[in-house]
Amino acid sequence: MLKPDWLRVKAPQQERIGNVADLLVDLKLNTVCQEASCPNIGECFAGGTATFLIMGPACTRKCPYCDISFDNSKRLLDPSEPDRLGEAVYRMGLTHVVITSVNRDDLEDGGASQFLKCIKAVQSKSPFTSIEVLIPDLCGNWDALKVILDAAPNVLNHNIETVPRLYPRVRPQGKYERSLELLKRVREGWPRVYTKSGLMAGLGETDDEILSVLSDLHLNKVDIVTIGQYLSPGPKHLPVNRFVSPSQFDSYRVEGENKLGFLQVISSPLTRSSYHAGEVKKLMMSHPR
Repeated sequence: MLKPDWLRVKAPQQERIGNVADLLVDLKLNTVCQEASCPNIGECFAGGTATFLIMGPACTRKCPYCDISFDNSKRLLDPSEPDRLGEAVYRMGLTHVVITSVNRDDLEDGGASQFLKCIKAVQSKSPFTSIEVLIPDLCGNWDALKVILDAAPNVLNHNIETVPRLYPRVRPQGKYERSLELLKRVREGWPRVYTKSGLMAGLGETDDEILSVLSDLHLNKVDIVTIGQYLSPGPKHLPVNRFVSPSQFDSYRVEGENKLGFLQVISSPLTRSSYHAGEVKKLMMSHPR
């Protein structure tokens, strides 16, 4: 299926990309931008931003839409990773940082302790930087969720990814209701934390199903939603079922913001979970907690 014109990406600024890439190599850090083959890597690296991928690069789950490599063996965590990440945020002068991870189902706490250390390292090095964590479902370990949230990130993001009907095919080790419960627990237990979730369009869902997911997210007190076009990483991954038009993405935004009342819905073909994540700073100023 040929990509439509609206999915063309601007040529990146190679020099600025090189500076960010060199820093990541120097500090031996992974980014989801690189590991997941994000189409926005040029724009984000050129702007001096990146979404840091901790405990990776391999994941213990093998979701058929994702380009991150698979490894379900037990692997030790790198004790130097938090300090290196804090140093990167400091050197880049970031005002907002996104820290995400692969699924680490081999760890008893799903990696919560490493999230804690990374958050603390950034807070120590860059105390005025707001912190967004994009976390896995932790297999429903709510004690592990508490460890992460007690470290006081500003935004807790957990992606719902797709509509419930497609979970067995798209996210076979995930559970739709478990992800909703995670988001609900955040708002109930840590009301000052902004909650965020995202989903992909083009995997075989209908527009009505997307609107139903938006309704579920709103009922579970989510503040921010991102919706973007699924792009298949390769022939071994799920194919694209449809290309959603920019006008339809805009209709999702209108439904979410104007009818349901989300604080923010970022919805466009090239939107990804961390795309323009820094804009949350403005939201936090206009809707303080």
